[in-house]
Amino acid sequence: MLTPVVNAWLQFALCAVLIMYAGSKLARYGNVIADKTGLGGTWIGLTLLATVTSLPELVTGASAVVLADAPNLALGDILGSCVFNLFLLTILDILHREESVFSCASRGHVLSAGFGVLLLGFIGFNLLLGGHAPQLAIGHLGASSVVIVLIYAVAMRTVFRYERAEREAYTEKRAERYPHISLRQAAWRYAGAAAIVVAAGTWLPFVGKALAETMGWHQTFVGTLFMAAATSLPEAVVTIAALRIGAVDMAVSNLLGSNLFNGLLVAVDDALYLKGPILAHVSPLHGLSALSAIMMTGVVIIGLIFRPRERLLRIMGWASLMIFSIYLLNSLLLYLRGE
Repeated sequence: MLTPVVNAWLQFALCAVLIMYAGSKLARYGNVIADKTGLGGTWIGLTLLATVTSLPELVTGASAVVLADAPNLALGDILGSCVFNLFLLTILDILHREESVFSCASRGHVLSAGFGVLLLGFIGFNLLLGGHAPQLAIGHLGASSVVIVLIYAVAMRTVFRYERAEREAYTEKRAERYPHISLRQAAWRYAGAAAIVVAAGTWLPFVGKALAETMGWHQTFVGTLFMAAATSLPEAVVTIAALRIGAVDMAVSNLLGSNLFNGLLVAVDDALYLKGPILAHVSPLHGLSALSAIMMTGVVIIGLIFRPRERLLRIMGWASLMIFSIYLLNSLLLYLRGE
């Protein structure tokens, strides 16, 4: 007979495996669809792959607020995923042995990173206000969610126009990469993988609550660390796969694009949470994750502009070390101070 603790961990592990497997398939067939419809490489990473790999956060957040009534888990998963995605840049830097990722990635990523800072800063601002200021709302929907959607829309339009100009300046012909898979086959396989992610993502918030109860942990900590890591597994799989084929810009744009989409998910969860503006009904300690993600993104911007080439102990650059340190500090503070 399994103990509650072992049962909770086994369920968490199963969710993680399902999301990782289905997430890799989503990325593969999403990439096939993008290839056959003629979308560009960096734009694929920023929009299509970022949206696809963020599907677990979308489903998990919706399940957490609608079925599990756990807004702290939903927001912890979103902001924790942002922090975890930036931490993955450290992994990329370690795996990319030729030179630092920051020295070979396009400086154009600064644009999406800057919008990420703006979006996370606005979310963090409203989290710190919490219940200490009058909440503007449209029905149960917070007015802040409308601003979040506008920031995301402006970011996507601006980055699209920038990337289109870049593609026009450097147009190149290439052969079709997936001649053995038709668009229809890719669409069906994509839908099948999406169904698995939906099922695992719906189950994950309940597993998170059980894990918090059996281990005596806070929901803020569980949502930000464990659930965020599980739902970010597709980003990890896609990013490392892109790095292996030499598509560094696709790998970086996938992570930064996922953070932009995660910011949009705050507005989605707010629309589904019927008790009022979600940012007024969660722990203000989530602001730690928002601020941590802002600091980490700031380091990314500095790294992309300064383009450091030195490695510490031949393992990682100083930018990656700073990102890793902020990630550890955020996890420790949430464990000690979580609610």
